[in-house]
Amino acid sequence: MNKITTKILIATGGTGGHIFPALSLAKHLINIKKLEVELTSDARGLKYFKDKDLKINKVLATTIDKKNIFKLIFSMLTIFYSIILAIILLYKKKPSLVFGMGGYSSFPICIASKLIGIPFILYENNLHIGKANKYLLPFSKKIFVSFDELSGISDKYKYKINKIGNIIRKNIINLKSTSFKKDNNKFKFLILGGSQAAKVFAEKLPNIFKKCIERKIPLEIYQQCLPSQSEFLESFYKNLKIDYKIFHFSDDISEYLLRSNFAITRSGSSMLSELVNVRIPFISIPLPSSADNHQLKNAVFYEKKGFCFLIEEKNLEKDLFKIIEKIHEDGSLIDTMVDKQRQHSDKSVYENIDQQLIEIMNEKY
Repeated sequence: MNKITTKILIATGGTGGHIFPALSLAKHLINIKKLEVELTSDARGLKYFKDKDLKINKVLATTIDKKNIFKLIFSMLTIFYSIILAIILLYKKKPSLVFGMGGYSSFPICIASKLIGIPFILYENNLHIGKANKYLLPFSKKIFVSFDELSGISDKYKYKINKIGNIIRKNIINLKSTSFKKDNNKFKFLILGGSQAAKVFAEKLPNIFKKCIERKIPLEIYQQCLPSQSEFLESFYKNLKIDYKIFHFSDDISEYLLRSNFAITRSGSSMLSELVNVRIPFISIPLPSSADNHQLKNAVFYEKKGFCFLIEEKNLEKDLFKIIEKIHEDGSLIDTMVDKQRQHSDKSVYENIDQQLIEIMNEKY
């Protein structure tokens, strides 16, 4: 990096939507840029770190609980204590720069870095800025964003915005899926519920697929689910006499991306951007309880671009079969969607990050 030697600490945690971009960024900085990198995560996120070569530091993190005065006081004290622990960690690790990947797990490290004079950068991959990033933005060096259309940022901080694109997994960024036309209009469904899975997908989708079989709509199924749902789904699909594969949440879904030609998915930004880059048309079903309803905002944006169909969860049973039947009758809908997806690419995201880091570190030194 222009012969600049630096140590970077990446603050992440929580769900896969925060952690997978952090992992991709860390591996790029270590393997390509030859930098020293460590990560932090809360207890929730530790299960996603399977690479034993990465240096992971567990941190304490919590949200503000306003249910009653006692929980509010306790949560505020916990946050205060977590910042003290973060200061101690930063003094020990001595990073030159901190990356905050969004979510409350990154909050203590970023605040601590500001208090002791270490610059930090934020990353926001949703269409509406998350609460933690919004609170941290005034103290940050910059905020790297995935979309020009990001909302929720005050005009006085917009000078900090740098669009880099979506940080997506390198083993996925150059994949290309099979196509609906090549598969003779046979649906090869990829069902993705995100790192938290989607209980409703396991409960509602099987009967919709049964209806497809009854209407002579050919299909295969690759469905992600919770371990507790596997037995039911396998038994159901086996009785339908269709080809299927049940799998659990993983950091590598490239095999299933290559096999599938259509997806049904939650609306986390990382997952949607990976589907678009692999050119897989999809139906986006936002998680209704997502913070600030950010998944719905993501899905609306992608639908307006023509990259996907959008169904709200409350309308799942009513609308999903209608869309599948409509595509079955007119395969050109898929062709149009793929053509629009081809106009979007995040392949330059790592080059954009490299350039921004060079500028930031040159300013520092």
